Amino acid sequence: MFPWAAGEIRQIGLEQIGQRYGRYRLAVPAAEEAMARSLRRYGQMSPVVVCLREGRPETLDGFKRLAAARWVPGLSTLQARLLDVDERGAKAALYGLNCIGRRPHELEEAWIVFALVREDGLSQVEAAELLGRHKSWVCRRLALIEKLDEEAREALRLGLLSPTAARQLTRLPAGNQPEVLAVTRRESLTVAELRGVVDLLLASASREKEEYVLQKPREALRQAEGVVVAAWDPRLSAAGNRIAKQLGSLLDQLSRMETWLCHRGRAELLLRDRGPLAPGFSRLSRETRSVAELVDDFLLELKSA
Repeated sequence: MFPWAAGEIRQIGLEQIGQRYGRYRLAVPAAEEAMARSLRRYGQMSPVVVCLREGRPETLDGFKRLAAARWVPGLSTLQARLLDVDERGAKAALYGLNCIGRRPHELEEAWIVFALVREDGLSQVEAAELLGRHKSWVCRRLALIEKLDEEAREALRLGLLSPTAARQLTRLPAGNQPEVLAVTRRESLTVAELRGVVDLLLASASREKEEYVLQKPREALRQAEGVVVAAWDPRLSAAGNRIAKQLGSLLDQLSRMETWLCHRGRAELLLRDRGPLAPGFSRLSRETRSVAELVDDFLLELKSA
């Protein structure tokens, strides 16, 4: 690559732009899809910011633009502006540039602090001065990322674990986090349910109780709330009990689908999955709207009865 002056904007091929600093950012598939739509409609509005490492441009700001550009047919290059910084300066720029427009997520801040202190060898005071923050802020961010188990950190980076769910996991010892993460995936727990499961585990006095919570989390939560799920409600007719059972099952499935769409869906699916699944999701969208309208009418009937 011929000489590139700091501050100069160039048109760079997508395959030439690296993402070595992407590990300090959270994956947000929905935001990437929105950016792809914007690129298709308006084109690139502002350049990505890069630094050079071993002659290769590495992204500091514009990760969503870079990821989204790969979704846009015919788009093979992006405008990039060069920032001349060393390794420590790159992480400081990563933090500072991403404070513009939106504040980096607390866990993104924690990863940057973790890298500066644990990888680059800065003291907490030096990291605080570099980022323009107080030492206590650095200490809190460092503690946050160090409380996460390695598997949970990786799931968080890949967008398979939401930041809110990750915060709940940090309440547990690192050794207990993998099994709770596995339960969360297996049962598609909502964040509220995960919070309740963590509360129950922290309050458990024996391994037997912990295993029960991990094996049957929703049942454990219902018991903790004092809710008894009856096989038959004597207040209802046979038809009423049948509908109550169907309603409970449907609400449970909808809750799982909502959690999957919000936190896992787009990151979990491969590109080849989308075409075959699209008709099913289209039908889901249509029929949930139809059911919602019928339910609203039914509720009005119940209130007027």
